[in-house]
Amino acid sequence: MEPKIISGGVAFDDRGSLRFVNDFNFEGVQRFYQVENHRQGFIRAWHGHKKEGKYVYVAHGSIILGAVPLKIDDTLDITLGKKCILSSQLPKVVFIPPNYANGFKNLENDTIVMFFSTSSLEESKNDDIRYPYDTWNIWNEDFR
Repeated sequence: MEPKIISGGVAFDDRGSLRFVNDFNFEGVQRFYQVENHRQGFIRAWHGHKKEGKYVYVAHGSIILGAVPLKIDDTLDITLGKKCILSSQLPKVVFIPPNYANGFKNLENDTIVMFFSTSSLEESKNDDIRYPYDTWNIWNEDFR
């Protein structure tokens, strides 16, 4: 299983806008939590699970999101990592499957990231694998 992007959209009319990801069905979701960093450019990484999957949605702002598969010995296979930009201006949900570690860096102040987990909090605590934030360093931004 690999990370999957579920695209959404934005509708505008004379009342304002509506953001949606209609193909996200919350299948298997047991809980959710919201993350806000205390400053722009803060990195939260790397956090993995062998059994738990996560769905990631940016409600406000934007992030660099990374996902890296775990090897059999619980190290990261950094050659197979994936990186994408998520923004509240172009709604998407990204599924991070089991056997992956994930991390993100917020690109704007006041960014709000929603995580929807397939495991209970107790199950997640017993399936928690962590690595230093710079184990796979994807955090540099390309200036154009």
